[in-house]
Amino acid sequence: MAYNGTWKIDRNENYEKFMEAMGVNVMKRKLGAHDNLKITIQQDGNKFTVKESSNFRTVDIEFTLGVNFEYSLADGTELTGSWNMEGNKLVGTFTRKDNGKALTAYREVIGDELVQTYRYEGVEAKRVFKRD
Repeated sequence: MAYNGTWKIDRNENYEKFMEAMGVNVMKRKLGAHDNLKITIQQDGNKFTVKESSNFRTVDIEFTLGVNFEYSLADGTELTGSWNMEGNKLVGTFTRKDNGKALTAYREVIGDELVQTYRYEGVEAKRVFKRD
C-alpha cells in the first residue's frame, strides 16, 4: 500500500507542453502549472479512493482496478477508462469523450516521491509529488 497517504506537488516536467497538446488554453495552462495540487490516496485491495485538491477544485474519485469509470479533468475534458496495476505501477488507460483520442497515465512511488507520468499525442509530462 505504498500509495497510501497525502502527496503534495513538488515539480512539473514538460507539463505546459502536455496541456497544450491536450488543447488547454494558455491562461488555464499558466494556472494549471501552479495549481498546488495535493492528492490523498487510500488503497484497500483493488479499490482506491483518491481526493484531488488544488487551487481550482476538490474532487473525490473512487475506482476499482480494471473497472471503467468516468472522470473530468480540471479543464473540463471528460474521459472514460480504467486503472490497472502492472508490477508496482498504476497504469491508467483513458479515452477522451470529445475526440476519442487516448490518454495514458502512470503513477509510481519511487523512493519518497509519487511520480505521475502522462502521455498524449506523443507528448510526455511528469508531475512529481512529495509525501505531505
